[in-house]
Amino acid sequence: MALATIYSRALVGLAAPAVMVEVHLANGLPSFTLVGLADVEVKEARERVRSALQNSGLDFPHNQRITVNLAPADLPKDSGRLDLPIALGILAASGQIDASKLAGYEFAGELSLSGELRPVRGALAMSLVLRQQRVRTRLVLPPGSAEEAALVPDAEVFRAQHLLDVVQQFLPPSSEPPPEPTDGWARMAAHTPSAPPRYADLADVKGQAGIKRVLEIAAAGGHSLLMVGPPGSGKSMLAQRFAGLLPPMSIEDALESAAIASLAGRFDLTRWAQRPTGQPHHSASAVALVGGGSPPRPGEISLAHHGVLFLDELLEFPRAALEALREPLETGSITIARAARRAEFPARFQLVAAMNPCPCGYLGSATRACRCSPDQVSRYQGKLSGPLLDRIDLHIEVPSLGAQDLLNAPPGESTEAIAARSGAARERALARQGCANAALQGQAIDTHSRLDNSATALLQKAAAKLGWSGRSVHRSLKVARTIADLAGSDTIASVHVAEALQYRRVLQGQ
Repeated sequence: MALATIYSRALVGLAAPAVMVEVHLANGLPSFTLVGLADVEVKEARERVRSALQNSGLDFPHNQRITVNLAPADLPKDSGRLDLPIALGILAASGQIDASKLAGYEFAGELSLSGELRPVRGALAMSLVLRQQRVRTRLVLPPGSAEEAALVPDAEVFRAQHLLDVVQQFLPPSSEPPPEPTDGWARMAAHTPSAPPRYADLADVKGQAGIKRVLEIAAAGGHSLLMVGPPGSGKSMLAQRFAGLLPPMSIEDALESAAIASLAGRFDLTRWAQRPTGQPHHSASAVALVGGGSPPRPGEISLAHHGVLFLDELLEFPRAALEALREPLETGSITIARAARRAEFPARFQLVAAMNPCPCGYLGSATRACRCSPDQVSRYQGKLSGPLLDRIDLHIEVPSLGAQDLLNAPPGESTEAIAARSGAARERALARQGCANAALQGQAIDTHSRLDNSATALLQKAAAKLGWSGRSVHRSLKVARTIADLAGSDTIASVHVAEALQYRRVLQGQ
């Protein structure tokens, strides 16, 4: 009878709870049993591990009863990440490797039938959790996953290409000379890519100076934005270039954003520290947007964390999907609750939405006549609920340009120039209050708004006349604070409030 314990990690949201892989070999009817709330992919590890051991020239205990327990038993385990720990547990329990040498290591990796190690999702999330919890351990991961995990500062990560590369590091003491070192085992040096992120340039968009002004305000204050205009007016081009106006990501923000991408299997090292721009199709469901499944996985709003969520053709999205955005827009996080478990994902994104003003799309267009009746326009715009619209700070109309204006217009202002102004305004806000203006809450709004008397009177008059909710008043106040920061003013004047007010009336009936 023999027992061995190997340590690994599961994935539950952004958390990576520890998993003990206990392997017991005993005499009895030959069998291979997996227990501990293993998903289908984990149960299939029996065949992968058996073939990998045999094809690697290692002994598989065919004539013994093998029991593998994945503890804690009530923690869901999915994917093939536990293949490597299970294989090492069998080897340790059968005496083929030294179990005492495995202390201080954690393993994750999927095995091919030949023994090659394949990457697993969530490697960066595992390494980040270890750093946040100040757990000192050495991670052994496959190629691809090891490079991800090594992005975390001070992480001790080893890359192994084949099961035999791992086995050679933990062989029991022997009088025979140790095997020659191979390229399959290497310690990863901590590194972060130094190349600056690349974004599309706003100079590609000709004209639309007023819209670019609104993008500058949105970037400076972290405000959400709704663009309304006919087809071909440039809404998508503007939205796809918006991320370049945002300030550079800090190391912590870049790690958190990359960890979420790693959970979804979308991590790309070439896009390190690049603010993501999520653009789900308008047929996306509520689960696709906010996340879900069992175990829960991040949705598009979490994948856009510290970046931009661009919803094109906003009113074509299912109503349930749009309404699911209400809470994340306020809280910056999403909690997915299931009967047995709950997972929380960060979702602090900037919403940029685009829509047509009517079913045909040409209401108010200078180039084509609208063929929709007032009732059709009202029903179409009514698909966007008041509570969701109330949570969007900036509403702007994007007019279409005539062919002559488009062809003769000079190149627009570059992203770099606009980003410099918006970045300076955001730095001013951070120095004053420690957060972007859009993130101000409660008493902090009154403390840092600093309206003069004329601005206060104008805002009170507009709110009373337009029937605004308290949320609308506060959001306009935050936009005015950002406009004042762009102007370098410590106080909010009536001119700043007046500009903010015009960004709340685009749709009919507002």
